[in-house]
Amino acid sequence: MKLLRRKEGPSLDSRLAALIEAADLGAGRLPDEAVAAAREVAGRAGARRELSLDHTVVALAGATGSGKSSLYNALAGKKLADVGVTRPTTSAAQAALWDGDGAGPLLDWLEVPYRHSASEATGAGDLAGLVLLDLPDHDSIRLSHRLEVDRLVSQVDLLVWVVDPQKYADAALHERYLRPLAGHRDVTVMVLNQVDRLPPAAVERCLDDLRRLLEGDGLTGVPVLAVSATTGQGLDALRTLLAQRVADRRSWSARLSADLTTAADHLAAGEPPPIGSVHLAPGEPSATPGGRHAPGQPPAIAAGGGPGKDEVAKRLDGAGRGLTGALCAAAGVPVIVEAVAKGHRHRAVVATGWPVTRWLRRFRPDPLRRLRIEPPRGRRDGDGREVVGRTSVPAASVAQRAQVETAIRDVAEVAAGGLPGPWAAAVRQAARSRATELTDAVDRVVATTSAGATRRPRWWRAVNLLQWLVFAALLAGAIWLGVLFAMDYLRLPQPPLPTAGPVPWPTVLLVGGAVAGVVIALLSRLAAWAGGRRRARRTAKALRTAIGQVGHELVIEPAQAELATYARFTEALEVARG
Repeated sequence: MKLLRRKEGPSLDSRLAALIEAADLGAGRLPDEAVAAAREVAGRAGARRELSLDHTVVALAGATGSGKSSLYNALAGKKLADVGVTRPTTSAAQAALWDGDGAGPLLDWLEVPYRHSASEATGAGDLAGLVLLDLPDHDSIRLSHRLEVDRLVSQVDLLVWVVDPQKYADAALHERYLRPLAGHRDVTVMVLNQVDRLPPAAVERCLDDLRRLLEGDGLTGVPVLAVSATTGQGLDALRTLLAQRVADRRSWSARLSADLTTAADHLAAGEPPPIGSVHLAPGEPSATPGGRHAPGQPPAIAAGGGPGKDEVAKRLDGAGRGLTGALCAAAGVPVIVEAVAKGHRHRAVVATGWPVTRWLRRFRPDPLRRLRIEPPRGRRDGDGREVVGRTSVPAASVAQRAQVETAIRDVAEVAAGGLPGPWAAAVRQAARSRATELTDAVDRVVATTSAGATRRPRWWRAVNLLQWLVFAALLAGAIWLGVLFAMDYLRLPQPPLPTAGPVPWPTVLLVGGAVAGVVIALLSRLAAWAGGRRRARRTAKALRTAIGQVGHELVIEPAQAELATYARFTEALEVARG
């Protein structure tokens, strides 16, 4: 296989691979007809490059009575096709070959059943390698004829459109074939046949008018020749042109290049090429309305037309913050933060309060335990993730769920801004694709993140130990005083009583222990209040970060993945366009 390269730009092999990649990326996002048409073009191009590159397939196409079969016979140098004026006489394509050795597989691929050798008197040396096809009439009353024309028009290397002075402006020709083939001007030739019926001045007017129509079709610069198959006028010029195209051996590559460009343009617009994919009867409206896009101009694609990547990223950040706020509100973060502050104070009192009264605190419910926010137990599932039970945070209200839906929609709209319709729909769908997972995922991170708020500070242990030491001193003083009271009641001799100044030590221990315990409890409560506020702020920040990560993973990342797919799609299209 020869490497298909052009003088500039990517090779045809690279463009072909890029078109296949773009079609694969567009599958499921663009209409199936558009993707199938692009793959069909890619398959056709791949098949053509594997066949004989030494032969140039030229098709004579035209309407009933245009004289294309007469022109075919004149070029071949002998009568190969039947000639008719009022009804179609060509029911299947037939080929005339100049040096046709090796052209068999090519004609098999084209499905051309009738094959003839051209006369040696018609310039066989200059036209060596030419395969000239006579196609059925494109305006035939028989559908099979029109389908045959559509198929071969999409496959041949060079198109020679044969028109006559009466029907050269036929809307069926211009709207159905010439305008959709505006990107194929390098492989298109127009022949005005039967000029022997007109005076020279009328011929020139017809040629000028035909050129004007071609400019409107986007085919500016296409060769236009005046020919008479009957008298032979202009045949030498047509043979010379064909000889040049055959000698260049470039028509096949020019055709493939035009096919790839056109297929990429239509894939970008999400529509199939009209030729070879839509079959219309004569008189039906064109499959490609002129208002869709200008002839010869690629359909608009949003690559570079919408906001830039930095702008989209900035807008997504803003929409992501809105999503995080809505998820936090729906997840009950304010309730959890308040419970963290209260729970911290509650547990601090239980851990550092005066032992005489702290047990009363246990009769009050723990705010965090009421929400089923417990310390981690170290259990893990099969994926290695820590097993966390569901919380009892109040369910989101209808208004909060609506705010989440609105935030998701805002993210989708920001991400889809500036994209073509099918891709914008794909981005919106991607942003919502995992929305049903948000509730469980947010509850999980709430339980996991909030569990850290249940950890006991180290100073609680130290204060607890100090409280028990002070309580032990109080208890020792109370017991000491009790013993002294009993001995006095029983009239027993009193032992020496140590004092701290004028105050006996038992009294110091009793009163001092009670006062110290109360003071330590009050100071601990003050520290717990400050620590609770600080822990609540940290928990709020951690919850917002964790919930933001959930929103990013389940909403923003799918949308960004779709945007990355679209970026690869547009890059592949640019390569396919060459």
